[in-house]
Amino acid sequence: MSVVEGARVDAGSGEGEGAEGPVRLDGRLKLVLVVLLVAQFMLAVDFSILNVALPVIGDGLGFSLSNLQWIATSFALCAAGFTLLFGRVADLFGRRRLFLVGLAVLGLSSLAGGLATSPEMLIAARVFQGLATAAVTPAGLSLLTTSFPEGPLRQKALGLNGALMSAGFTTGAILGGVLTDLLSWRWAFFINVPVALAVLFIAPTVIKESRP
Repeated sequence: MSVVEGARVDAGSGEGEGAEGPVRLDGRLKLVLVVLLVAQFMLAVDFSILNVALPVIGDGLGFSLSNLQWIATSFALCAAGFTLLFGRVADLFGRRRLFLVGLAVLGLSSLAGGLATSPEMLIAARVFQGLATAAVTPAGLSLLTTSFPEGPLRQKALGLNGALMSAGFTTGAILGGVLTDLLSWRWAFFINVPVALAVLFIAPTVIKESRP
């Protein structure tokens, strides 16, 4: 199956845009782009959303000062350490399938983190959040690459992905502070749940399975 499927190629006269004409997004590919970019942006936000809230979380759950850093470290170690492994798993298991499973785990672990009543429960939730991030990141990037035809359309999609990932790190720190001040640090976890559910609901209808 050609990766060009789903995109329109308007044949031109060869002037300006070239003989093949400009490639434009159809409705399905627009949804694919939105779904994948929202998921990747959420993952980037998760890297920094708890940084500002750490002292409040420590006081609320009784973390010792020496163990407080593990709230961030446990997530980062799992997210970074298992990305290559899950990239290979995506090739064998199916990229869309791993993407959806990872999002489901992310939603459940975020809910568990928001409901945590002990340091151990929170750290366990962060570990599973990190593993879910390690699964969704390579699967989502592969789906982004294979869903769009090679050329300007794919380059634009990847460029938007890179820009949103960078913006997500900054947004996470700001959003974490706002949620902690106005609501509770628990909402830094809960905010992932509706986003994950929305992506899980839409993604299976617009994203096709992609195998090497």
